[in-house]
Amino acid sequence: MNELTLTSDRILDATEEVLRRFGPAKATVVDVARALGVSHGSVYRHFASKAELRDAVTERWLARVSAPLDAIVQETGPAPQRLRRWFAKLIEIKRRKVLDDPEMFATYHALAGDARAIVMGHVATLTTQVTVIVADGVARGEFAVDDPAAAARAVFDATGRFHNPAHAAEWADPQIDKAFEGVWQLVLRGLTAHRR
Repeated sequence: MNELTLTSDRILDATEEVLRRFGPAKATVVDVARALGVSHGSVYRHFASKAELRDAVTERWLARVSAPLDAIVQETGPAPQRLRRWFAKLIEIKRRKVLDDPEMFATYHALAGDARAIVMGHVATLTTQVTVIVADGVARGEFAVDDPAAAARAVFDATGRFHNPAHAAEWADPQIDKAFEGVWQLVLRGLTAHRR
């Protein structure tokens, strides 16, 4: 690759492939540079350190989770249905990552463990998305909560078993969807309780 055509996105693409091939413990910036056919100094011109490169890969991976969810946030339909679709999509994305490519998921999970600030930012993005839907539901009289942000965080936490990677081993359970439905009905009753 010509160093003039080297971009951050190409470096991140190559890094993902190197991580897939060698795993997070063995992958190096030199491996990434070799995959791109450039010097490791060229990679360092875009990313100052191996840690920064790994953080960028983690951030991009997490953005692939939150981006499709934002489309649901931007919809204008009833908030209860939008919120249900938002969680269904989040769960689908996370399960697909775990069940379709467990090795790569394990790699990203390891990277995320070293990128606490990025993960916290991701969780903040997700809870902000939920807050927007809950606040819209309050404005439309569909939800009855005093603090949409606090309610959003509570809903996010209450459903954590179904989307938090710490619970990934449970997601193959054939009863997991039924379990989510039980939690969802309880959450929905809580969001609408004062309307009755």
